[in-house]
Amino acid sequence: MNRFITSFAFLALAPAISFAQAATSTAPSTTPLADALRAGLTRYSKIMPAAADAMPADKFSFKPTPDQSTFAHLTIHIAESNNLFCSKLAGVAAPDAPKLAETDGKDKLVSAVKSSFDFCSTALAKVDDSHLGDSLIVFGNNPVTRARLFMILTSSWADHYGAQAMYLRLNGVVPPTAQPAGH
Repeated sequence: MNRFITSFAFLALAPAISFAQAATSTAPSTTPLADALRAGLTRYSKIMPAAADAMPADKFSFKPTPDQSTFAHLTIHIAESNNLFCSKLAGVAAPDAPKLAETDGKDKLVSAVKSSFDFCSTALAKVDDSHLGDSLIVFGNNPVTRARLFMILTSSWADHYGAQAMYLRLNGVVPPTAQPAGH
């Protein structure tokens, strides 16, 4: 009976002990939105350059329909958007990147995407949630809040990776996130 009572007490207290340990080991973030943005950056800075690299060089001129952009154009757009949005969010100058053209080779375009994510990693490293309501001018004369630009950037990554994945699949290439584990 004693063993039963001891076991029951241990099981009853185990969740409280675990909860107390968890509560003391991790304090709530003071910058949850910026932390979430950086978590997205960690993910997309791996898969988007990998998707660009996965496309065969001779397919960078591919477009699914005559009205859609080429894969090269999409790749350039990703690099330029990253440089613009991350520079605005961090309040730093965008890097002096070489002018890109759809006729540039795969290596140059993939390098531009990688460089844009490197810039974002550096620029966003110290961004926090303290100025989310600040207005930024990003598109013409239309102000957006810093919070809205956080959302624009993360949705841009999701949208553009989805487009990359579609372009890859239409060319018989499995996108990075659909690769079997261990590849």
